[in-house]
Amino acid sequence: MTDPIANYLTLIRNALQAKHQKVDIPSSKLLVEMTKLLKEEGYIANFKVTEEGSKSILKIYLKYGPKGERVVSGLQRVSRPGCRVYISTKEIPPVLGGLGINLLSTPKGVLTGAQARKAGVGGEVLCSIW
Repeated sequence: MTDPIANYLTLIRNALQAKHQKVDIPSSKLLVEMTKLLKEEGYIANFKVTEEGSKSILKIYLKYGPKGERVVSGLQRVSRPGCRVYISTKEIPPVLGGLGINLLSTPKGVLTGAQARKAGVGGEVLCSIW
């Protein structure tokens, strides 16, 4: 697998499309940090990291509205291995006029666009979620 973040987003997108309650994803420190931010922002219900043999698995419990509508309507990979996208604090764009979030990899760790703006740091834009 050459791009674990794109795989992560695709697995979540497919699970939401199929109305699954949870999705299992191969775990890494970066993906766990991204998932923590998604939980804090209210895009997923919960998550946990489990060990299956020598592999670490990230179990993400998806969140739906009262009528079964998806909470996450879109996920998009911004910076890719072939074309990295770096921005400064002043260039952090809002997602859908403030209705979504950007996830950035910064010197202070993985932050949302709003957190990075508040902390005064820029970095690599990993993905946008709305």
